[in-house]
Amino acid sequence: MTEHHGLAKNTLGGFESIVMGIAGTAPAFSVAVTTATIVSTVGVLSVGSVLYCGLIMFGITLAFIHLSKITPNAGAAYAWVGHVFGASWGFFAGWGLLIASVFFMVSATIPAASSTLLLIAPQYVENTEAIAGVAAIWLSLITLIVTRGIKHSSYVQITFTIFETAILIALIVGGLIHYWDAPAHLPSIIWFSPFSFSPQLFATGALTAIFFFWGWDVTMNLSEESKSNASQASGAASTGAFWSVINMMLFFTIMMVIILMVLTDAEISSADTNVLFAVASKIFPEPWNYLAVFCTILSTVGTIETQILQFSRSLFSMSRDGMLHPAYSKIHPVWQTPWVATIVIWVLGML
Repeated sequence: MTEHHGLAKNTLGGFESIVMGIAGTAPAFSVAVTTATIVSTVGVLSVGSVLYCGLIMFGITLAFIHLSKITPNAGAAYAWVGHVFGASWGFFAGWGLLIASVFFMVSATIPAASSTLLLIAPQYVENTEAIAGVAAIWLSLITLIVTRGIKHSSYVQITFTIFETAILIALIVGGLIHYWDAPAHLPSIIWFSPFSFSPQLFATGALTAIFFFWGWDVTMNLSEESKSNASQASGAASTGAFWSVINMMLFFTIMMVIILMVLTDAEISSADTNVLFAVASKIFPEPWNYLAVFCTILSTVGTIETQILQFSRSLFSMSRDGMLHPAYSKIHPVWQTPWVATIVIWVLGML
């Protein structure tokens, strides 16, 4: 394959890569769907669980950054595992990521569709056919954007993330203002103390907390399309991975504190996967509380995009190396995207 028909090299800058990493973790979506579960298992220690899992993930991030400096590859973990342990192990690492990406992406389209209907047509929010239709529209739209080019994907992601961040900051500030003097749970150093955990309790919390950080590694899959410099083989991708995980570790920790300050255990439990909306409803009057729903939609659609990017780049890399059919490594001559690999995940999502 000639360079002319390769991926769009030196396209994503450091800021764009950071945004991609943040969007990959789906801040609002992760908080909305995971908080009730982790609070029900470890209570107020969910704050510490998220913080310490973030530190563990940061260590993994440093390892990924080092590997990406040595061998920037769209296949990321697939390529590195294959290089260290052999092609067979690399194949299984890549295949596992492909399967996980499909399941995660499909599971994200449903809440995106439900939240969209809640805003524009609440009478259809329980209608299975309506949800499936809206989910298909979102999936098709994002697939079209990803196929059109990495810059288009970046512009959309930046727009989504700016609005999402603004709404989340408003929730954090509003929570501090309204519940600083009368919190539902009084903040304590115990929430953060590692000595508050038993080994079993830490393991239980970690199993859920690790989900918060799923997806940041899309920056590594975009390393071949990220800007580099002479001293750092994967400059922008490394910058994106580093700062996106740092930002998410701080955000998730702060957000867990705010949620515990605003909501009681019973309110968190009853909110289930709509924790952000429950928080917004206690801080802002209608219709402003529905900004939390809008925020969740942006976050969910954003992570659908990053999953499509991660799947398509991994499938492209495996095909390029001869591990899968060569058709999956076809690059669009103008858009410079692995369009066949991208269409594959769209088809799987539509089934």
